[in-house]
Amino acid sequence: MAKFDHHVHTSRHSPDSGITPNELVERAREAGLDGVVITEHDYQWEAEELAELARLGEERGVVVLSGAEVSAREGHFLVYGLPDLKEAPAGVRLMDLIGVVKRHGAAIVAAHPFRWDQDFEAIFRAHGAGLDALELVSNNVTPETRAKTERLLAKSRLGRTGSSDGHEPGVVGCYFSEFAEEIKTIGEFVAAIRGGKGRPGHCAGALEASGPVA
Repeated sequence: MAKFDHHVHTSRHSPDSGITPNELVERAREAGLDGVVITEHDYQWEAEELAELARLGEERGVVVLSGAEVSAREGHFLVYGLPDLKEAPAGVRLMDLIGVVKRHGAAIVAAHPFRWDQDFEAIFRAHGAGLDALELVSNNVTPETRAKTERLLAKSRLGRTGSSDGHEPGVVGCYFSEFAEEIKTIGEFVAAIRGGKGRPGHCAGALEASGPVA
């Protein structure tokens, strides 16, 4: 089994985050997570930089990987497994972003659907077939937007995920995605997301912004 918080930001590359990289690792360990995937806003950690933090994670029993939260024209989308973001700059059209993701065998998840009055139903009709999963629960998903997302998931085969969307240390791991198999690499994580193998979970006693998860 593997529990991953795979939508989380650090103060190193996301100005709106108050979580230092070292704090992220420590909070993940305290929350009982097996791993984290850092998803800075429109930035993906370089391999050498990530390796340094991954070594700390290994000492603490936490796998540390990196993706990104891309600010597309239609909203925010979590991408995992791209070599870099040269083909996925801020403001990219979702259609083009999906194309980049598919060409590289990467994975893409819609972050907090319906947030900020996003017309996600229209986005889903146009691009849902190109997505791998929808974020069902996070610190920035309300019970109302969750209900709308659940209705879309009920009539599709897309996966559903849970993550903290953490910008402050205290929420890291409040929600996570749980996978039946061990995950150690970004390739293994991408395969699990694309295969719809994760299910949302909730850390006991943590904030339930989206409501409880059975």
